[in-house]
Amino acid sequence: MVRAPADLVGDPAAALLTVAQCGAADRAATAAGVAGLTLMENAGRAVAAVVRARHRPMLTVVACGPGNNGGDGFVVARLLAAAGWPVRVALLGDRARLAGDAAAMSARWNGPVEPLDGGVLEDAGLIVDGLFGAGLARPLDGAAARFVAAANASGRPIVAIDVPSGLEGDTGAHQGAVVRAATTVTFVRPKPGHLLFPGRDLCGELIVAAIGIPEVALDAVGPRVWRNGPSLWEAGLCPLGADDHKYTRGHALIAGGGATSSGAARLAARAALRVGAGLATTAAAAAAAPVHAAHQTSIMIDIADDDAGFARALADARRNALLIGPGAGRDEGTRQRVAAVLERGRPTVLDADALTAFADDPPALFRRLGPHVLLTPHDGEFARLFTAAGDRLSRARAAATASGAVVLLKGADTVVATPDGRAVINTNAPPWLATAGSGDVLAGMAVGLMAQGLGAFAAGAAAAWLHGAAAAALAPGLTSEDLVEAIPAALARVTARRAS
Repeated sequence: MVRAPADLVGDPAAALLTVAQCGAADRAATAAGVAGLTLMENAGRAVAAVVRARHRPMLTVVACGPGNNGGDGFVVARLLAAAGWPVRVALLGDRARLAGDAAAMSARWNGPVEPLDGGVLEDAGLIVDGLFGAGLARPLDGAAARFVAAANASGRPIVAIDVPSGLEGDTGAHQGAVVRAATTVTFVRPKPGHLLFPGRDLCGELIVAAIGIPEVALDAVGPRVWRNGPSLWEAGLCPLGADDHKYTRGHALIAGGGATSSGAARLAARAALRVGAGLATTAAAAAAAPVHAAHQTSIMIDIADDDAGFARALADARRNALLIGPGAGRDEGTRQRVAAVLERGRPTVLDADALTAFADDPPALFRRLGPHVLLTPHDGEFARLFTAAGDRLSRARAAATASGAVVLLKGADTVVATPDGRAVINTNAPPWLATAGSGDVLAGMAVGLMAQGLGAFAAGAAAAWLHGAAAAALAPGLTSEDLVEAIPAALARVTARRAS
């Protein structure tokens, strides 16, 4: 018997913190007795340790801004100089106008402070970017923008403190000039902007350092977004018991397309089996049945030439997870079949044509949805249904709220979001995953996991990660057929992790 749907578990170690949540955690730490100067000293010490671990001593320019990011920079400069490194400090603004902890750390720096301009980069071998942190919400301008342009053009490696200056910590976007870092050292937990493009690319290597904020302070901020990984959903995967059989592993039903568009459904059905579903059936038109049968023998075929035939395919309650969309067509017939699928109230994945078929009337789809439904659009399909703009995380969350379903918005930084605002950002997909049919494989994996008992959110997150892991184990030039066959090895990595 298939169990009740398992939800995603919010692993604190995988949490991402918004800029506001980071500020709240700092304040909670201060309230718990950790001084702000201690946090700043620890942050600068962490950055200096990264610099020393990755680079030999060389002339290092530390660019400091007027706020706490600049205060961190003064700590880095002092510690590097104490270790024998040649250091130049360049400050944006007037040193006399620094305030609070930044002013205190400036006072501990005994060396000269130069104006921030491109001239300080002469003969530099390394640049530390301590201009602005994640909370910046305006474009860089004036001397800061000119310095960033010169630093990027210099070809010297840049180590960014918290985020590359100019990058928005919550979105990964920038409004103008932005540092292109080789390494970014952030603190406590990553921010969404570290993982969302273009931020992920601009950060280079991301290192997360502890600076003494107690875990109780992190618990108080209530994270709602996580970096996707097995710790979030592996507990929902059923281990195979000695007495398990195919019926305990769930039965996925995939609506197939016509004879000339049947490959998408076959990829999805095979992926459902490869990810662990006990059975998979394709509901296919009679003309397409020989094509399906000729290509694979492990997937059952149910003839569904008309609405009555499709209704019969849906009537078997043992088919506990449903997928429609791959190769379905974008006509009224698909709309009617989507409605018939959703009327059953079972865990459901809507992909590709099942979404586009409602482009002229999205509310007609949305009013039938619920949190047991997973939508898996790419950017083009998303734009046909939703008006949300902005970064991928914001768009996926807005779409989940608008539709009432879980939304998996595909891309290099795939996001899975729920109507209640929880979300994961996936980061393990290699660029060679962008190939024909890979989305059909992803949809099939999701429905296969839902058949085994994962809820829509957990199934979407698990499918996205396993999809990326399977592709990463292959190489450029993979096809979707290759991807399907790599799923068991990716799944084995998770089961081995659980056993260890």
